[in-house]
Amino acid sequence: MDFDLIVVGGGPVGASLARAARGLAVALVATERREPREAPYEGFDARVYALSPGNVRFLDGLGAMPLPQATPVHAMRVYGDDGSRIEFDAYRAGVPELAWIVEDRLLQDALWRGLEAEAGAPEAITVEKDVAVLRLADGRQLSARLVVGADGARSFVREHMGIRSSVKAYGQSAVVANFACERAHANTAYQWFQCGPVLALLPLRGSHVSMVWSLPAADAERIGALAPEALCREVEAATHGVLGQLSLATAPRSYPLRRLSARRLVAPRVALVGDAGHVIHPLAGQGLNLGLQDARALAGVLAQRGALRDPGDPRLLRRYERSRAEPILAMDTMVDGLYSLFGTHNRLAGRLRNAGLNLTDRLPVLKNLLIRQALH
Repeated sequence: MDFDLIVVGGGPVGASLARAARGLAVALVATERREPREAPYEGFDARVYALSPGNVRFLDGLGAMPLPQATPVHAMRVYGDDGSRIEFDAYRAGVPELAWIVEDRLLQDALWRGLEAEAGAPEAITVEKDVAVLRLADGRQLSARLVVGADGARSFVREHMGIRSSVKAYGQSAVVANFACERAHANTAYQWFQCGPVLALLPLRGSHVSMVWSLPAADAERIGALAPEALCREVEAATHGVLGQLSLATAPRSYPLRRLSARRLVAPRVALVGDAGHVIHPLAGQGLNLGLQDARALAGVLAQRGALRDPGDPRLLRRYERSRAEPILAMDTMVDGLYSLFGTHNRLAGRLRNAGLNLTDRLPVLKNLLIRQALH
């Protein structure tokens, strides 16, 4: 037996699980070896994450949270498509912050510092009674009691193990870019529901913000192809000039959006975490948070297994799956429901959704409940 645990996938979820699985012999398998960079960064990464405080504590406990470069979110303003809005405030909710915004490359570097990985592409998995064997494309074979697929939406592990999944294309793409803004963002995140499209501005270090604009594919292609000045003017108009004049800091990028739900999170000697098991619309910014919660839950189950218990024991894997079933279903249902509600052009639905935002904004108990749920 080579290892107790093989983690396939070197993104934030896979790397965090490899760090969190203390006391186990772990192999992290990534398509390429990543070397953390020590030199200070110039500029910003186009891809950012909004991390919940619970996940920030998890990463900080692993020594992998780049707090000096992360930006706390102290308030959030969400606007409907008919003048309605709801505001969340950390101070009024009695919490230090609602979330932390961190750039992908900074988080990846923090997670990979001190990690070693096997560079290679997985080619086959063979599961026997007491062991799972992972064969890489270069012919190497690694064996372990448990193989975890943290290898994204197109997961090799999920597909190779025959775990079925349901997929729904949203017909949208997310356009991401960073801007310098004329007015201070005051550590406030903004979001506009636009009767289908959803636009968010997230605070970054200094007077900068990160944009995530989910649009029909054709509109996303048009927005992404705009010249810098034209893009800035379009975003200013869409955000009603809330942060004044904008200037482009990183070129726009886009990626298609879809919903994915694996029918199971476990199979014999196999478990799925992160996008390998579930992909949701980015309108709530909860995709990575769900994945990190998977890693936290699986690491916790493995830590409590007892000194002699097999990490691939079916009872442990079922315990992990049960612990994640309700949170994943609740978040997926909420996000898909919001997308459907704010994407319809039905007048009655429009009145209901905007009335709902205004009503929730006037109910502090309900607002605080929503905030508490988002802190995990």
